[in-house]
Amino acid sequence: MPDRQLKPLFSRSHIDAQVKRLGAAISADYSGCDILVVAVLKGSFLFVADLVRAIDLPLSVDFVRLASYGSDTRSSGIVEMRMEMELPIRGRDVVVVEDIVDSGCTLETLYHQLLQRQPRSLKICTLVDKTARREVPIRPDYVGFTIDDGFIVGYGLDFDEHYRNLPDIYLLEEA
Repeated sequence: MPDRQLKPLFSRSHIDAQVKRLGAAISADYSGCDILVVAVLKGSFLFVADLVRAIDLPLSVDFVRLASYGSDTRSSGIVEMRMEMELPIRGRDVVVVEDIVDSGCTLETLYHQLLQRQPRSLKICTLVDKTARREVPIRPDYVGFTIDDGFIVGYGLDFDEHYRNLPDIYLLEEA
């Protein structure tokens, strides 16, 4: 792996505050409901663990794992489902939890696949909405942070499967 420098972007305390804010917003929007949280693996695993503890509602959690092919900086738009959900979503209130929305291609594909399963409602929650490279008109309903561009790591976000364990979020720069 080439030498990289990590520039602090969001501290763990700042992340915690945003997760609590998102949990409160989802709790308010779905008051009285039993929701299904669908975590997009692998990057969202830390975020979803903290988020579900911040949601004050009955809920179930399921997971999906997707892969998009292309270079390491851009999605080709071809999405493969690597791990399918186990729980049915027909008639349920579903919140898809993603670590980062970048081009939006992978998330848009998942969103339309889930709509075909006829949930009662379907919303998207992302920790980071990276807007500069958006290629499709998908917009998350709940956003922790918005950034223009840059490659970020930490708090579940990785570069070549490294840096997920960092408690803060960093901008990854060439050394």
